[in-house]
Amino acid sequence: MTAHAPGRPVRAVLFDLDGTLLDSIPDLSEACHRMMVELGRAPHSIDTIRTFVGKGMLNLVRRCLAEHGTASDAEMAEAVAAFQRHYTEVNGLATTIYEGVVPALAALQAQGVAMACVTNKPAAFTGPLLERMGIAGYFGATVSGDTLPEKKPHPAPLIHACELLGVTVAESLMIGDSANDAEAARAAGMPVLLVTYGYSEGMPVDSIECDGLLSSLVDALPRIR
Repeated sequence: MTAHAPGRPVRAVLFDLDGTLLDSIPDLSEACHRMMVELGRAPHSIDTIRTFVGKGMLNLVRRCLAEHGTASDAEMAEAVAAFQRHYTEVNGLATTIYEGVVPALAALQAQGVAMACVTNKPAAFTGPLLERMGIAGYFGATVSGDTLPEKKPHPAPLIHACELLGVTVAESLMIGDSANDAEAARAAGMPVLLVTYGYSEGMPVDSIECDGLLSSLVDALPRIR
């Protein structure tokens, strides 16, 4: 299925970050591990953490604690502070760029397609991570999980990214790895492609309604014209 109807050019592509551009699970898992140990709780496996990622930092921390019962507001606040401290130390150390990402970004840039990163990761971690991984320069705009009052799956971050890029929603395409991305794109009124190698919060990606699946970001290039 093509992402756009014939004659409807794509002027901008919005990308999710974790699980789409970067495999950041090793660093997120390490920060969660250190947080849980500091709190005197049993840490989770990296595979479990993989299913927790997608709806932002607060949700990640909450799910870590919820696996061992409920957490009070004070315990949540303590956990969030611990996670932020530890993730600041490890952010980007073991993160890797998925194969095909840089060639795809470079090709789109050469074609004059505007690009934005739209993530639920807090801005304090998003900018440094993009810089550390050497891909910040591809994006004309970045919308993080705390840029607006709402985050994905709300459509507001996608609409805001389009405004920052100076394009309309109708001229844009979302590429992500989860139902968060698909639901946000659908609500915004733009097509969405999902990568098959991401996290998708433990949900089979082929069960998520979208306009196509990608085994590599370079597979999106023929769909963008």
